[in-house]
Amino acid sequence: MAAFVALIACQRQTVEFTLPPEQPSFQIPTDGGASGEADAGLITYCPSSACPAGHTTCPTSRFRCDVDLNTDMNNCGACGAACPKETTKESYECLGGACVLSCQEGNYDCDGIPDNGCEAKSDNDNCGGCGKKCPDPDKPCLNISSEFVCGCKSPQVYCANSPIPCVNPKADDKNCGGCGNVCDSTNGGAPSYPNAYYGCSSGQCGALKCVERMGNCDGDVTNGCEASLMTNQNCGGCGLACPAGQECRLYQGVGTCMCEPGKTFCNGECYDLKSDFFNCGACGNSCRFLTKKGGAEACLYGVCTLQCWSGKADCNGNTADGCETDTDADPNNCGACGNTCDAVAGQACVGGKCMVEPCDPDAGGITR
Repeated sequence: MAAFVALIACQRQTVEFTLPPEQPSFQIPTDGGASGEADAGLITYCPSSACPAGHTTCPTSRFRCDVDLNTDMNNCGACGAACPKETTKESYECLGGACVLSCQEGNYDCDGIPDNGCEAKSDNDNCGGCGKKCPDPDKPCLNISSEFVCGCKSPQVYCANSPIPCVNPKADDKNCGGCGNVCDSTNGGAPSYPNAYYGCSSGQCGALKCVERMGNCDGDVTNGCEASLMTNQNCGGCGLACPAGQECRLYQGVGTCMCEPGKTFCNGECYDLKSDFFNCGACGNSCRFLTKKGGAEACLYGVCTLQCWSGKADCNGNTADGCETDTDADPNNCGACGNTCDAVAGQACVGGKCMVEPCDPDAGGITR
């Protein structure tokens, strides 16, 4: 019988216990009046079915205490209290049991009323933020590289009728010296040269320029722009040679030396086949999206491998259904696959830990 009791004690010791947040802290007595185990401040803990502070069991719960009212978007502060869905203007997050509003890029909550969301858009009255005005009509509110600013950044100027609103009047052939001033590519019948035309330079038309991706690398005007800027010797510019092992490729409209060591050229881009999600192990070999099943595939050393999110696990070994187990709340897989809480006592699993509470030493709990 003694051996049987010892076995049960060992089995119970394998469960990881934490004191729930709402339980009082226990300290070693300092009055010196006690003796034996009491002097050591030992406390007996038993399995608990009670939910710790902030957690509860809702009608939609799969497990006891599996809802965190502080962060659950569908039960924010109370069961069934769902935060609004994300829109093109705003999004919400459950923080501390309250739905907190966040505005999407270019949208603002300027009236301070969360019920109407982010009611203001970025414009001349709210450029990059509430009340940031753009008083100059020649410098309206513009979105430049996801930054809202009044007017264009020098040396560029704003041209309302240009497909690209910010242009450089010192070099733009269609806005040379000012908006709408288009240069004559023949310069009124001036001598022509191979792969060359007349355009804008220093804000003046009539400058001899090379067509796209060609260059006058020998300095001889008479033979025009004789060199391709898409070669390994002149990649993107005269004399810009590619290092050994790289080749000149077109990237964002410009000749660029590609690819650096460790990367492979796939469909116009350079990728690391050991880690790239869409080119894992080979060009075009994409890993699967499993974001609704507790995890996602990732490319590790050229192999698509299932990676589980925190609190999720693949306990059945079937990658087809992803990371199907909630190790944060499942009492049969609490913190890890197969780690079980006390089902007879209705012990709850919260945050991957089997819940305990102080109890009478005669209850057969664990003394610490």
